[in-house]
Amino acid sequence: MTEPAISEKYGTVAAGEGPAGNGWSAVFALTLCVSTLIASEFMPVSILTPIASSLKLTEGAAGQAISVSGLFAVLTSLAIATVARGIDRRVLLLGLTLLMMLSGAMVSLAPNFLVLMAGRALLGVVIGGFWSMSAATVMRLVPEEDVPKALAMLNGGNALATTIAAPLGAFLGQYIGWRGAFFVVVPLAAVTFVWQWLTLPSMPPLRSGQSASALGVLRKPVARIGMVAVALLFAGQFGLFTYVRPFLEDVTRLSVSMLSFVLLLMGLAGLAGTWLIGRMVARSLSAVLVLAPFAMVAIAIGLVLAGTLALPTAILLTLWGLIGTAVPVAWWTWLARRLPEDAEAGGGLMVAVIQMAITLGAAGGGLLFDAAGYQATFLASAGLLAASGLFGLWDARRAG
Repeated sequence: MTEPAISEKYGTVAAGEGPAGNGWSAVFALTLCVSTLIASEFMPVSILTPIASSLKLTEGAAGQAISVSGLFAVLTSLAIATVARGIDRRVLLLGLTLLMMLSGAMVSLAPNFLVLMAGRALLGVVIGGFWSMSAATVMRLVPEEDVPKALAMLNGGNALATTIAAPLGAFLGQYIGWRGAFFVVVPLAAVTFVWQWLTLPSMPPLRSGQSASALGVLRKPVARIGMVAVALLFAGQFGLFTYVRPFLEDVTRLSVSMLSFVLLLMGLAGLAGTWLIGRMVARSLSAVLVLAPFAMVAIAIGLVLAGTLALPTAILLTLWGLIGTAVPVAWWTWLARRLPEDAEAGGGLMVAVIQMAITLGAAGGGLLFDAAGYQATFLASAGLLAASGLFGLWDARRAG
């Protein structure tokens, strides 16, 4: 199937065309933005207690600072393609970066719970807006054949930030307090803003009549198949991953230091996997969409069979990190290839689907974990992942 050129779909700016050929420099700037954004999102995990103590909250109430950003990310991802239809994407991305800066300042200076939550809600708007436009933006910054590599770079920034956010927050919080830890976001966002200002080209919005709403994308059969596959993948992944720590403590019986080492291995493997899968996707997208979830099925079953043994468990979880952290690269590439004319609206829909799938997967996994043990949780995860692989196969056959 021959696709129209990006310049035909997006107006005057063709792929890879920017000021002084700065397409890749702009991708690097966006990667820094991702790292700062994701670090901001997950930093409260490691400094929840001092936040609660300082603002005279319960830890449960302080924990809502994480959930509120997820809620606003979902709402923004569904609405942004419609609300921002007439705005130049360069202006929109710069505006979102300024909101991230404002969010960091509000949270670090928050005198009470209301201001804290407002700052975190702004962060959710940035998360939903940025990720919704990420694939469409990359398509306009680099040549088509380099899109998987550029998306892999963005996901690498995501993986790096996810790996270091909690320990970095704890380290900074120990020396400069939780407010100082959050304020670090402000200068980083400022650097990101300047870098994007210098490198992002003007990116006019989609031509009138060509864009759809996020939910409107679901009218296309290929979108329905893909979104079901994505939902099953992330529900299965986080149905298991959310409960890795209690599994390692209670089943594998690792010490805290060994447990931390295994989690670090998973994070580092995720970085390596992002680089590897980015190259595999360039060769065969369909193979990755089908084989990656089935590999995770095998790992989940292996954890059930060998979970009491430290070394096999560590190896299996490292492989899980290698594949699970990197597989979103394949699905963002799928979006760019299967829905090129609806990359922004489709990106918003995908962000919403991923956020909801993570929530439902973690909640369902928790119910099973408490009621029937880790075996039931991990096997249910394997079932969801297998179903994702089958939908990936269906998509591959439709694509020919």
